[in-house]
Amino acid sequence: MTTPFQNQATTNGAAHCSAGAGLYFHIPFCQKKCDYCDFYSITQVEQIDRFVDALLKEIEMRAPRFKNERFSTVFFGGGTPSLLSAAQLSRIWQKIRDNFQISPDAECSIESNPGTLDAEKLAAFRETGFNRLSMGVQSFNAAELEFLGRIHSVEDVFENFENARNAGFSNINIDLMTAFPGISRESFLHSLNEAASLKPAHIACYTLIFEPGTVFYKRMERGELQPLQEEKEAEYYEMAAEILAEFGYRQYEVSNFARGKENVCRHNLIYWKHQPYAGFGPSAHSFHQNARSANKRSLMAYLHAIDAGELAVDFREELSPEQLMFEYIFLNLRLKDGLDLHEFRQRFGVDFLQHYHANITRLSDDGVVEFDERAFRLSPKGWLLADAVATYF
Repeated sequence: MTTPFQNQATTNGAAHCSAGAGLYFHIPFCQKKCDYCDFYSITQVEQIDRFVDALLKEIEMRAPRFKNERFSTVFFGGGTPSLLSAAQLSRIWQKIRDNFQISPDAECSIESNPGTLDAEKLAAFRETGFNRLSMGVQSFNAAELEFLGRIHSVEDVFENFENARNAGFSNINIDLMTAFPGISRESFLHSLNEAASLKPAHIACYTLIFEPGTVFYKRMERGELQPLQEEKEAEYYEMAAEILAEFGYRQYEVSNFARGKENVCRHNLIYWKHQPYAGFGPSAHSFHQNARSANKRSLMAYLHAIDAGELAVDFREELSPEQLMFEYIFLNLRLKDGLDLHEFRQRFGVDFLQHYHANITRLSDDGVVEFDERAFRLSPKGWLLADAVATYF
């Protein structure tokens, strides 16, 4: 069984919003790499200026491919994008505006570590063009932050949340980590209560995954750390859903909670609704015109390619109709509203309930799915088995 919090950064969405297309910029620098992190990031911050120059060139090189797209979201992820200076971010933003059609009401997000923020920097972020801030808090317990290798303190969170509000950020997300070694129900309840007390627009919860190649994975192999049992992970999942609902947060995707429909993460909704997105920077992925591609997962390889006037493409593959259909089902089933049956028929020319009748009957008899004339969705029981259910399609 795979529990719902086991998909991290890009797990938001809701069927009620118009998805559009998204721009993603991967900023691969961190002040310190967390021992559990599998995302591509490095600590060679002295390379930031050279990286920014290369990123601007990549934008110019690839922009003509997207001349007919209108982008409704812009997302700076990483890594720790908040390490960049206001001047560096301003250069990137100017290049974006010069080369892409950005909707006037676009959601523009930047991920941040609370330990890299201050009032001046947050005001500059807001002035530059960001209207959504995502804070990687993970825990409101000092000992847990130390265990996870975070560079920020609990005090940094409160101080910079207030600074962000004062800078004009009304749309703030808080990331929390759950079900990791050493956590307790009491400590997680404390983190949930503290996060909700700040009244952010959005809260994301996800489980620590022991990814191959990370320090935590190596410690697990040596017997120093043990993942929590799946039953315990499920308990934390149910706890988050229950507590956050009491504070007015609607769980709209297996790992994500929003205060009102207007506060869902529109960028990650693009991923979950299988809409086009363009990724820039090392390791960034793209999905456009039924093809998936990714940049090389190495800053040096990325820089060398761009300096040579070439794109730093690692792979590109055209998706078959069967692959497109499976991915669409898999992604949409992670949404609270589920899979829109009319939209599915329009997109693939297939009646979903008829095409998968036998498996749907089996899943319905097991109590893990629900459906009506509009949508097919996971039941509360099914959310605990989201990835397993998807294999039936």
